[in-house]
Order: sequence, then structure tokens, then C-alpha cells
Amino acid sequence: MQTTMVSELFSVLDQSARLIEEHRHKSYLEALCTAGEMIFAGTVKDEELKSKLEPLCTDFYREGMTAEEIRRAFQLAVLKGMKIAPQPGHEMTPDSLVILMGHVVALLAGERPFSILDPAVGTANLLTGVMNQAETDHIAAYGADTDDLLLKLAVTSANLQQKEIHFFHQDGLRPIYSGPVDFAVCDVPVGIYPDTQMAKSFELNVINGKALTPFLFIEKGLMQLKESGYLLYLIPNQLFSEDKERHFHRFIQKNAAILALLQLPPSLFKNADTAKSIMLLQKKGEGITVPKQTLLAEMPDFSNKHKMQDFMTQMDRWFAR
Repeated sequence: MQTTMVSELFSVLDQSARLIEEHRHKSYLEALCTAGEMIFAGTVKDEELKSKLEPLCTDFYREGMTAEEIRRAFQLAVLKGMKIAPQPGHEMTPDSLVILMGHVVALLAGERPFSILDPAVGTANLLTGVMNQAETDHIAAYGADTDDLLLKLAVTSANLQQKEIHFFHQDGLRPIYSGPVDFAVCDVPVGIYPDTQMAKSFELNVINGKALTPFLFIEKGLMQLKESGYLLYLIPNQLFSEDKERHFHRFIQKNAAILALLQLPPSLFKNADTAKSIMLLQKKGEGITVPKQTLLAEMPDFSNKHKMQDFMTQMDRWFAR
């Protein structure tokens, strides 16, 4: 049976992580970080495991491999670790959506250098997936997260892919010293934001009587953008229905233009409550041209290749305008 580069790279990561997990009594994900660090450094300092790990580590980087193949292999290993020990907030953005969002950023950026921020970066799967599809290598990238393990995985993944990303170990709603960026991308966290004092510094601090995290992250993303910059977020479907007093509606009218809202197929999610859409905003500024029509669409099931191809063709035409 023929194996793919992704499956071969996953096998190296998985075998290395399992060896470290067993001998060092670490969790699988912590062991994966250690394995990734050894592969990136090109050395195995653990004398006890050296004879077993060194052949694996030296077998990782291969001629013709791409950063995207490394991202996908690392993602598979992370997903395995998350299934072994599931934790709230440790869900990964589905790969099909990473590719779709990366395609949108590539259409907007073209060959120009750009800067990009993910204020809830997690394992950096979305951020690096977007970077891998860009038509330029000149990207200033930033990511923030509070979770120690997720950020460690993000750094490991970025290093293996040889991506230069500035990571901030902090709440993404606090000041991020990235400077204004061209793009903000995010799979927004859900729920009620616990720091009520911090929430008060946001205009969208009370929606439907609560400080709802998705609204705060949208406001934060717009704050971090340059004039005419783009915000591309994966948002809960109920976001607009939560805005009963139209506070969010007025905020968007004042600060940005909604360019696209793509409702994702239900098959991607466990139930209707967890369903999401992709929202594309452009921050108001000099030279912004608001399209006559917002791109509003219900996306077909990703498994229907013919309908997906038609949808992508129509979407590319819309962006070409």
C-alpha cells in the first residue's frame, strides 16, 4: 500500500511521541511537543532514548516535502492527543475550513507582503494553514493564547514548518503589541467572557445582557487592523440572533463593511447549536470600496465535489470583481 508524505510524517511524530510518553510519563501532547523540539533542533539529548529517537528524528525532513504537509501531519498527531485526553477549548478548526479561509486570504492579498494576527491562536493550525496558501513568503505573523499547552504546540508546529511567528502568552483581548495588521483571522472562542472588568473597555461589552466572548473578539480584531484591513472569522451561527438590541449591527455599520457571510454545511458540526459561519469584514478607511452586494451563501456539503467546485468558482468570480 502506497503511503503519502503526510502519513509518513505523522508516523514519525507519532512513534517519537509514544516513545517519550512511555519512558518519560508525559501526556501524549506534551510528548509530541518534546518530539517536535528534538526534530527541529536535530539532536536527541535523552541518552536513554537516543538510539530509538535519533533515526526517527533524522528521517523527518525529506526532499520535496512542504510546510503544508508538515502542518497536516502535526494536526493529525494533535487530534490523536486530543482524543486521548479531551479538554474544553481544545477543539481544532476542521481542515476543510482552514483551506477555505486560507484561499480567501490568498485572493485578497495576492502577491503582496502582509501582516496577520490570530488573537485566539490555539495550536496555530489555522494561522499556519493560511500562511501556507499565501502567494508570498513575506508575512509578519502574530498569535496570542492563554493556554500553556496549546501555545507550546503552536510554537512546535511553527518551528517544524519553519514559520516565523511572534507568539504572545496572554489573553487575546488584552493589548497585543503586534502593531496594526492587514488581516485578523480567528476561530472565535464562545461563551461568556469571565473578566468583567476587562470587558468594560470594549464597546460591545454587553450584548443581550452579557459580555459574550465572540463579540469582544470581533471588536478586538477590528481594533488591531490597519485601515481597510480584513477580518476573517469563524463565528457561531447564533451570533446575529443574540444581538436583540442591534448593538452589534450598529457597531459594524460604524466601523466596517460586511463583505461576505458563508453559512457552513451542518454536516461539519455535532449539532445546530455548534454550527458556524465564515464572516469577512473590511475595516473602514481611505480607499475602501464597499461592494454593491454582500456575498451571502449557504455552502454545499464539502463531500459533494461537483457542488463545491461550482461554489468555489462563483466565489472566486465574486472576489475578482
